[in-house]
Amino acid sequence: GGCTEVLMAQAIDRQVEATPGKKALAMASFARALRQLPAIVADNGGYDSAELVTQLRAAHAAGKNTHGLDMYNGTIGDMLELGVAEAYKSKLCVLLSASEAAEMILRVDDIIKCAPRARQEGY
Repeated sequence: GGCTEVLMAQAIDRQVEATPGKKALAMASFARALRQLPAIVADNGGYDSAELVTQLRAAHAAGKNTHGLDMYNGTIGDMLELGVAEAYKSKLCVLLSASEAAEMILRVDDIIKCAPRARQEGY
């Protein structure tokens, strides 16, 4: 697992370089969050997540775009050879739900930060 998350993070990182302003910071943070998912999977499997994730990122940097975490052996492997596939629609729904939740939290945070309105006398 983790193959698609690393690929999505790489695609976002490529777009960050061409994006100005605060939007680039948000995009970079989203890519960083995507990279955390394979680490969480490795931790939950009882493996050394730092080692596995760095190996996974190196494999993707070397062009091995179908590699992910092989949780049976505690290594990285080719997800196509292992027969591991993820449903596009479920992955899309999960990512959309997560990004919408993050956006709502940011909006509420902006509302809380706004200066209070001046009150009229007598109220």
